Amino acid sequence: MITWKETIENYKAFLTLERGMSANTVVAYTYDIKKLFHFCEQEKPPVPPREVTYPLLNRYLAGLPGARVSARTQARNVSSLKSFFKFLVIDGTLAVNPAEKLETPKGPKTLPNVLSVDEIEAMIRVTGNDYNGQRDRAVLETLYSCGLRVSELTNLKTSNVNFRVGYVKVHGKGNKERLVPLGTRAKEEIRSYQKARDSVLGGRNEDILFLSRDGKKLSRVSIFNIIKKLSLKAGINKIISPHTLRHSFASHLVNGGADIRVVQDMLGHASILTSEIYTHLDSAFLLDMMISHHPRAKKKK
Repeated sequence: MITWKETIENYKAFLTLERGMSANTVVAYTYDIKKLFHFCEQEKPPVPPREVTYPLLNRYLAGLPGARVSARTQARNVSSLKSFFKFLVIDGTLAVNPAEKLETPKGPKTLPNVLSVDEIEAMIRVTGNDYNGQRDRAVLETLYSCGLRVSELTNLKTSNVNFRVGYVKVHGKGNKERLVPLGTRAKEEIRSYQKARDSVLGGRNEDILFLSRDGKKLSRVSIFNIIKKLSLKAGINKIISPHTLRHSFASHLVNGGADIRVVQDMLGHASILTSEIYTHLDSAFLLDMMISHHPRAKKKK
């Protein structure tokens, strides 16, 4: 009889090789399944993967610390279970998916933080003129000009930047490739940074675009720290991450009248439903303007 550990390893390989999921997603999904494994091991008698039932899964989910887990995390748990047992059906281990009818928790919709153009300009102004400053300006402009995920930025190669045509070739989730237009400011800052980058490399060949002063590839944490430092220095009182610049890129496009399907393509979203959050941002902006300026919408004093 196949064990939980073997099944989880096979599932992990399936997510990586056949589904093409990112390393972070694979870690999150397998972590969720390992929690189910420990729950089933504590049953009397222990329950192997092929004997898991719908009532058992409901009991398992009901026992999760719901008060300390967000609706988003609960939803991911359900998604992980559905994906795992669907794999077991595909693999021939099960005939029926016991997780198929599990209900996904619906949490309140939250709109992401976005930066105004002035706030982005303020962050760019506080960068220095040394190597780090030149690189950080190029990082900011690339994130904002192209709407990249932080992993896409850290993996961006110089060979994937086409200055003549004005686009970057991006390898996104599931190793899907897309072309994203490169704005004039971003082109200027990347070109300026590359001169400093060449001196850091000292003739060494390196295709990764954004590097530390030691000539090493920047990590996701490094990019987060750069954005956090610059936002604090610029006096921006918002919770900000590299993803905030991606949200800003998309919301500014939608506010400017860009077609949502074009935004979807540039963001690399598989579904337009993911991109539609930015139409809500646009609506929120319009509502705020209406409440602030329309005589029938102003609150009575």
